[in-house]
Amino acid sequence: MSKLVGLYPGTFDPLTYGHLDIVRRGMKMVDKLIIGVATNPSKAPMFTLEERVAVVEREVAAMSKVSNCEIEVRAFDKLLMHFAMEVGAGVIIRGLRAVSDFEYEFQMAGMNAAINPDVETVFLMADAKLQSIASKLVKEIAIYGGDISSFTPSTVVKEIQGKVSALEVKGKK
Repeated sequence: MSKLVGLYPGTFDPLTYGHLDIVRRGMKMVDKLIIGVATNPSKAPMFTLEERVAVVEREVAAMSKVSNCEIEVRAFDKLLMHFAMEVGAGVIIRGLRAVSDFEYEFQMAGMNAAINPDVETVFLMADAKLQSIASKLVKEIAIYGGDISSFTPSTVVKEIQGKVSALEVKGKK
């Protein structure tokens, strides 16, 4: 019997507790979970692609040790469905926070199904305690000196603070 491969794509800029919740829950559904860290030219990432891959690898390493699910983190810079076919994914895992997420994700799932109807999209509702967390808002809060420790792991908080400090120094020149 072949293994079911799931693909959880995102920019993960920065990685949040919401992302980690979806990883944890997605692992229960598949034999192998590939976390696809995407480039997205329409977004202005705080972290480089390589930095985001490294952060995700570090933060999910412990999860794979306590699960029967194999986890792999890979960068990608192509159409999601082409990447899904490349890695042999049978399912795309997406997290939802609100109705506005659903509208966008529903449209994307339809387009993806038109490209490859053999790959299913599964939506996981964010845990109620995590529904307000959005990477964009985490970055904004950090830039304005707010406390982001309840939104992302402490190691990520430190990295974000380092990026914000670098931006401040750069802006003072």
